[in-house]
Amino acid sequence: MNKYVAEFIGTFFLVLTVGCTVIGNGAGAFAPLAIGSALMVMIFAGGHISGGHFNPAVTLGVWLRGKCEAKDVAPYMISQIIGAVLAAYAVKFLKGGAAVTPLQPATLPALLAEFLFTFALVYVVLNTATAKGTSGNSFYGLAIGFTVLVGAFSVGNISGGAFNPAVAVGISCMGLSPWPNIWIYLVANFVGGAAAAGAFKAVNPTDD
Repeated sequence: MNKYVAEFIGTFFLVLTVGCTVIGNGAGAFAPLAIGSALMVMIFAGGHISGGHFNPAVTLGVWLRGKCEAKDVAPYMISQIIGAVLAAYAVKFLKGGAAVTPLQPATLPALLAEFLFTFALVYVVLNTATAKGTSGNSFYGLAIGFTVLVGAFSVGNISGGAFNPAVAVGISCMGLSPWPNIWIYLVANFVGGAAAAGAFKAVNPTDD
């Protein structure tokens, strides 16, 4: 149970940071820095408990890579989604008077952007947090957080920069993304996570 609570807490604060820094232009151009930093510190806080996924696409990739038990996959994802939804409503309370303008991305560019940076995120997670060659390192949280930061700066204006189905649910609850567009994130993020697991196995064939 402690693993699921850790996943809930980490995802909650990640999505809370997304909403509070984006809605009402809270952090302006520095929003990606705040979001990447929130992910980093939550990974350092909860990584030793649950692995610090905070992202259903990461959970999928880690499971396909063989470092997450099948019995934990659904509870992890449920904990992450619950954390995202509660964070979204906390943001709506905290930012009650702020105007929200939903992003209207072009479908194909958004799909590609979300796929590419979800792939990058999960690939970094697998290589820094699950690989034998980097076992016991102290930099994995920084590497993972900065991958999200890079993605958000690079393609945030194209897709919204979710790279995470739980974040996609959260921003939909907040009104930052229209619900009919959530399929873009679900498809691109899960396919990106699965592709990253395949790439990890291809470049690390002896790392079981």
